[in-house]
Amino acid sequence: MTTDQTTVAQLCERLESEADSDADPATTPDVGVIMGSDSDLDTMQGAFDALEQLGFAEQTAFHDPPEGRFSYEMSVVSAHRTPELMRAYGQTATGRGLDVIVAGAGGKAADLPNVTASFAYPVPVIGVPVQEKSVDSVLGMPTGAPLVAVDAGKSFNAALSAVQMLAREHEPLRERLVAYHEELQGGVADVSRRLHDEGVGAFREQERDAE
Repeated sequence: MTTDQTTVAQLCERLESEADSDADPATTPDVGVIMGSDSDLDTMQGAFDALEQLGFAEQTAFHDPPEGRFSYEMSVVSAHRTPELMRAYGQTATGRGLDVIVAGAGGKAADLPNVTASFAYPVPVIGVPVQEKSVDSVLGMPTGAPLVAVDAGKSFNAALSAVQMLAREHEPLRERLVAYHEELQGGVADVSRRLHDEGVGAFREQERDAE
């Protein structure tokens, strides 16, 4: 190990320092996106896509927020390999200004969303099973230990749900969600019209030409 390699202890200290800094909530990340491994990044990409589509910017420095009111951060936090970091991330969530956490984990022992929810309470956590075999693990929380969860791989929906939670207090987010939904409706209506008016053969040919 090189001498300049970051340690778990250093990351924990940084989280605790940020939580103790009394930062203005308007400058801190609104959504925390965590995953058990960087191998989960492709699955969790949907969360980033949804957040950025709704006007969130990625915040990579706690004390240097990006332009715009809403932001998110992302980290790798392993429940099994770095339990101390998972504990610190959950326990400092409120102090660091996070309003909601999206947590993705894979494997049959996908414990990151569950245990993070326990440490971060009452900050809500939305679990994303990275694989089908992770679903039961993510959903298996006892009564009194709440965890919201989406279907396997549906990180885009998890981020949408996170923004819905925030939209209760932020009108600009509500307006963006409504606009996004109306755009979806318009897309379905257009496809329905084309399929009906042009016929299956012409519709499929146009779709192939557009690829």
